[in-house]
Amino acid sequence: MRFRHPDGSTIHLSYCTNVHPAENLEGVLAQLRDHCEPVRKRLGRDRLGIGLWLAKGAAQALINDPAALRGLRAELDRRGLEVVTLNGFPYEGFGAEEVKYRVYKPDWADPERLAHTSDLARLLAALLPDDVTEGSVSTLPLAWRTAFDATAAGAARTALTTLAERLDALEELTGKSIRIALEPEPGCTVETTADAIGPLTEIGSDRIGICIDTCHLATSFEDPATALGALEAAGVVIPKAQLSAALHAENPHLPEVREALGAFAEPRFLHQTRTRTAAGLRGTDDLDEALGGEALPDGAPWRAHFHVPLHAPPAPPLTSTLPVLQDALTRLIGGAAPRTRHLEVETYTWQALPVQLRPRSRGQLAEGIAAELTLARDLLVDLGLKELP
Repeated sequence: MRFRHPDGSTIHLSYCTNVHPAENLEGVLAQLRDHCEPVRKRLGRDRLGIGLWLAKGAAQALINDPAALRGLRAELDRRGLEVVTLNGFPYEGFGAEEVKYRVYKPDWADPERLAHTSDLARLLAALLPDDVTEGSVSTLPLAWRTAFDATAAGAARTALTTLAERLDALEELTGKSIRIALEPEPGCTVETTADAIGPLTEIGSDRIGICIDTCHLATSFEDPATALGALEAAGVVIPKAQLSAALHAENPHLPEVREALGAFAEPRFLHQTRTRTAAGLRGTDDLDEALGGEALPDGAPWRAHFHVPLHAPPAPPLTSTLPVLQDALTRLIGGAAPRTRHLEVETYTWQALPVQLRPRSRGQLAEGIAAELTLARDLLVDLGLKELP
């Protein structure tokens, strides 16, 4: 979906296909047929943007076979789909029964992360619509925080510097400008937007910037005005923002609130949980750890890294952090000029929701995703943007 900003620039809104994980090219093509095109039709649109997730196996198949890459581009066109952004955070195995900490491997100290992301940039340059010259790839924020020492940090910095040079060369070759966006996430080396400023300014290239994920922003209790103001002051670019909402519990000390939270503690994904205290932010790596005893103080609200559907917050006594998303979006898009032009709805947890809230068919999932995109569209229109055909 495309929108015209009052300054004349085009804003792209997509949804991320990591909600339909596929490990190979055949699975990616099936996604387009079984999920993405049905969402487009439910929205009544001739064209729908998707934030494509290409696992290592799928990416390699496309890199090694130019005919397969041309075929994917033709299939996107045939189904009324377009790609301006890739989600390069998960490497493989995102559809496994247990993902948890595996999603952070390989990290940016591992040469394989540089190789994979370089491949994704090349693929995106070939997949961009003919009338689009800018693409973005979101990626993990360096590494999970443990075992990431000064040597690893140096290796990651060198890898990202090398990547920036490769992206410069790619634009010279193709005319397509691809930018990489580190996505701060609770528990990682770069947990917050503030944590990103140092590493990104050290690299010193506008090819490497930050992806604002509004669920992660809210989980860490970051104030959008403060966070975005600091990024602007530091000259950090924002190639991409992910529109997502976290789980919010106002009174976690109450038994009924803990019971409600317990329904969201599930074995597949990591749900980092945070609260604010007088001494600063406190947290656990997962929701069940927070609920299991006294690991997390419960005298103030908790937020958990659980991407809840934008249009359907959980029932009381829980809610979502949709207001944080709205605040961040206003500051990203609502000014005289947009801070980013790539927006991606990223609710990958539909099948991890409590059983009674999960979609029971492909059709119900498509309806839910279409409803999320409709909410995002309405927010953009309220900010003065005009939806384009």
